[in-house]
Amino acid sequence: MSDQEAFRRPTRLQVGDVMTRDVVSVSADTPFKHIEQLMDEHRVSAVPVVDAEGGVVGVVSEADLLLKTEAGAQEPGRWTHDSRERRSKSHAQTAAGLMSSPAVTVAPNLPLAAAARVMRKQSVKRLPVVEDGRLVGIVSRADVLKSYLRSDADIQSDVAEGVIRGSMWLDPAKFDLEVDDGVVRIRGEVDRRSDVEILTTLTLAVEGVIGVDPSLTYRFDDRKVAPPKELSGI
Repeated sequence: MSDQEAFRRPTRLQVGDVMTRDVVSVSADTPFKHIEQLMDEHRVSAVPVVDAEGGVVGVVSEADLLLKTEAGAQEPGRWTHDSRERRSKSHAQTAAGLMSSPAVTVAPNLPLAAAARVMRKQSVKRLPVVEDGRLVGIVSRADVLKSYLRSDADIQSDVAEGVIRGSMWLDPAKFDLEVDDGVVRIRGEVDRRSDVEILTTLTLAVEGVIGVDPSLTYRFDDRKVAPPKELSGI
């Protein structure tokens, strides 16, 4: 085993590793019907709206198209204060009026876990990927979930070589390590009680890990050590 392999870090998938690079996009003046046709032809549920420089100014999704259809069928007298967006979209003829803006975007070097948090907080199913101000891809919820499709063998290798050896500087051969459907079971002995928590936390951060079952003992309980008292007069 080479030194590089011996001390490699755990795999951290980024948005750029899983995003779709061949993105179907439209301009602000693209007509409603053409957007519908593009979505159907390419079997996508949303399209980014880009300007002349390739920057993302918004996103038109199937939900936006449905808003136009539903709002157009609503009786004018039934509009409420909360339905302004629906009414606006009911009269929209191009992407400029249909799109949700500003668009929530991410960079290709963003970790997948961070992208998942953005999707959850913003309640979106996909994120345009922007680099140097230009659209370079799109990442969906399905893409983010690909990290959990990693094989148990790959996960075990990452934990053994990336975490135990690479981050903890310990010998993986001294641990009994098993991975079953993404759940990592580690048995062995470490020097300090705090090492148990560190090892568990680092293992949970490995892509594809959904749980850790540590059965680790320790030689020294460093939690019981009192901090040194400050020397007076210094």
